[in-house]
Amino acid sequence: MLPDRTFFDRLADAAKAETLPRFRSGLRVVDKGGQYYDPVTEGDQLAEAAIRGLIEQAFPDHGILGEEHGSIGLDREFVWVIDPIDGTRAFISGVPVWGTLIGLYHNGRIDQPFTGERYFADGERSHYRGPDGERLLKTSRCDSLSNAIMFTTSPHLFKDEDERRYREVEGRSRLFRYGTDCYAYALLAAGHVDLVVENSLKPYDVGALIPVIEQAGGIITTWDGGRPEMGGSICAAATPELHAEVLEILNA
Repeated sequence: MLPDRTFFDRLADAAKAETLPRFRSGLRVVDKGGQYYDPVTEGDQLAEAAIRGLIEQAFPDHGILGEEHGSIGLDREFVWVIDPIDGTRAFISGVPVWGTLIGLYHNGRIDQPFTGERYFADGERSHYRGPDGERLLKTSRCDSLSNAIMFTTSPHLFKDEDERRYREVEGRSRLFRYGTDCYAYALLAAGHVDLVVENSLKPYDVGALIPVIEQAGGIITTWDGGRPEMGGSICAAATPELHAEVLEILNA
């Protein structure tokens, strides 16, 4: 038996119960260390624990890849990919563009979804549910970088040749904006944004986003055109034409 949308809603609700009460609450923040400031809060940890508890109860034979509490059973047929708060920097800054990402790998590929506002992929189509109702998601028809609205989390994350390539893409776009973390991908799936270019992503940063974008008609790969499930440098675009144009620049 596979999880349905109702089960994903239960997971999202469990995470919400741990994150929202702590948002803009002045909670304690710990730096996990590394090259860049890498904050974590009790909201991250408790939300992931709540999600994992429901999965382990309902699907004990599934594996789990989580950001805060480690991984189990990564060689199993089904593996859940969890980022309890994608955009922790936004979360601790009081900026409401963070989200909870919950994806399900099936034999190494994403089978279903991610919750945020909420955005959900069911294996065939991507759906939105929010304050303005429900609708199917569809990426824009933008097929040229000169007409594209693009996002990245921060240009300061690109170094050396990666920075040169990124700046070339940015310079040719119609409009570029920074920040929003996972929410930029949601906006891409909804047709409001045409392009997202990033690097240094972990599997749990991107896993749940892939089906939402693909099933809304978009393209998401690594910079060299490979599958994005393991993260790294990522390019997500509204159309194959835009994607091909950007990858040519990123690989120049």
